[in-house]
Amino acid sequence: MVGSVRGVSFADPGSARGPAPSVLHVDMDAFFAAAEVLRRPELRGRPVIVGGTGRRGVVAAASYEARRFGVHSAMAMGRARRLCPEAVVLAGDHDYYREISTRVMGIFEGFTPLAEPLSLDEAFLDVGGARRLLGDPERIAGDIRAQVHDAESLDCSVGAAPNKLLAKLASRAAKPRADRTGLRPGPGVVVVRPGEELEFLWPHPVRALWGVGPATLRGLADLGVQTVGDLAAVPPESLVAAFGKARGRRLAELAQAHDPDPVTPERPAKQMSIEVTFDSDVSDRGELTAEVVRQADVVAGRLRAAGSAAGTVVLKLRYGDFRTITRSRRLPRPISHGVHLAREAKRLLEPLDTSPGVRLVGVAAAGLVAPEGRRLSLLEDPDDDTEATEALDGALDELRGRFGDDIIAPAGARSVAARRGGPPDSGMWGPNA
Repeated sequence: MVGSVRGVSFADPGSARGPAPSVLHVDMDAFFAAAEVLRRPELRGRPVIVGGTGRRGVVAAASYEARRFGVHSAMAMGRARRLCPEAVVLAGDHDYYREISTRVMGIFEGFTPLAEPLSLDEAFLDVGGARRLLGDPERIAGDIRAQVHDAESLDCSVGAAPNKLLAKLASRAAKPRADRTGLRPGPGVVVVRPGEELEFLWPHPVRALWGVGPATLRGLADLGVQTVGDLAAVPPESLVAAFGKARGRRLAELAQAHDPDPVTPERPAKQMSIEVTFDSDVSDRGELTAEVVRQADVVAGRLRAAGSAAGTVVLKLRYGDFRTITRSRRLPRPISHGVHLAREAKRLLEPLDTSPGVRLVGVAAAGLVAPEGRRLSLLEDPDDDTEATEALDGALDELRGRFGDDIIAPAGARSVAARRGGPPDSGMWGPNA
């Protein structure tokens, strides 16, 4: 079959040759909501929404029964409740989801060592080296789905394609669908075979491409571009003129289904962060400082668990009018101690005006590197006892490893957490009621 989109032709899929579809994208179906139904079987078949349950909460996941009413992730929880008043709304439990995710990722790694997790519920797999032993990508995808279901009683959708861009779009096409007309099961596995790349890609909206955010979308709309096929019809030199050399060329390449990014196992994290949305705006500097200290302590613990240290500390504030500011400081040497991270975060907070009321605060560790050996630096006070600090960190890590992250907190921070409610990650989707 030969087709075209706005005058650009694509070849008969059977006549074209290209790389075999050895890249898989595996995406768990409505993961957080499905995990909650797993431990609450009485909710099966009912609309379930997971996220921040307070008035400023955000939807983290929605079951397909809830999606029938237009509920989706990243939606304000208040709107989700209005769209689906009969939904069961549950606060997110990140630790529980992480436990399941660890087991699921272990299943993926049983098929190939080339597994690149993207989040708790999705990963890329390169199965090129496993095809002779395990079969073609469609069979491998089916076996993955079967093993995940047998081991965890959860469903996933799989896309197989020659590259990551197409594999991710294929997994989306493999998913179930839900709207006002009802629930429709998806195929579970979608394979984009050699020669089918452009026929599959071009009908997609251009926002489906990597890196196409609101600003790029507006610029493409000015060029009359709505679909990837429309983009493919724009001369590359016009894209370079509109978006600059690097972005323009990248858009032209993606429109032709070129994505050279390999599957990279254990891709190092660029940063570690935590943020909390308050149930009501906070202007009290003491309360904000206590929350910043608490977050710095949590981030520091995660750095140590990952064997990393922060080269930069970032503070994020969002005011009640949604104005958002970030402040950062590059450090003289990388750190992973909570007391040092908290000190730098507090310094970033000090000059900021909190009187208008703060809706959200967050602390991030960026510029992650392997921690350096012990030595006094400009960052540390001469009176700091580094050995004592390391001993304290070790004790904290052991306690939290045995009893959970919220078993102990810095002085003053526990009362803040208690007022907010829940463990360290409980604010990631907004406050709970």
